[in-house]
Amino acid sequence: MQRIRRTPPLLILLALAAGCSDANSLPDPTISNVVDTVTIGALVGTPISTPSAYSVVSDAVRVDQTPDFEFAYNVQGPDSQRVFLPRAALGLVSTNSANPGVQVRSETFDQITEAQSNGYITDSAVAVSAGERFMVRSRVICTALGVPQYAKLEILTLDNKSVTFQVLVDRNCGYKGLEPGLPDN
Repeated sequence: MQRIRRTPPLLILLALAAGCSDANSLPDPTISNVVDTVTIGALVGTPISTPSAYSVVSDAVRVDQTPDFEFAYNVQGPDSQRVFLPRAALGLVSTNSANPGVQVRSETFDQITEAQSNGYITDSAVAVSAGERFMVRSRVICTALGVPQYAKLEILTLDNKSVTFQVLVDRNCGYKGLEPGLPDN
């Protein structure tokens, strides 16, 4: 009688893992991360033609033309507080698992090198001031993977009607690298 020899399951898993060139199973990144400068106007008190929201896909957008943005900018309250308003704070709740949001960071812009998955403020106003840095998690844009994209930004100037910030977006689906060039994570 011939004996059939079985390969242990652990060896099969190791062989499969060795055959994958990328530990996170993502295709190689194709879009270089670059720093850009964006200005958006206040949601209230500026002409309707003024973009007052930010989208990681489209940069400055008008909220009367699209609901596809991560946050809007506004000046509100008796003390004219400047705020970012994530979509859910405006009543625009995502139907998938990740609402877009912002996360205040203490590092310098250059020291923010990789996005966090969690810890974003998604449903309330976030006070902002010149010089502050944030990470941004988008709505789910990469529908094939079911994941958001990430960005970092630093506020350069604020006035009663607008905010200007430098921003770097990782537009490679599934990657969280926030440094210029092609991400490796």
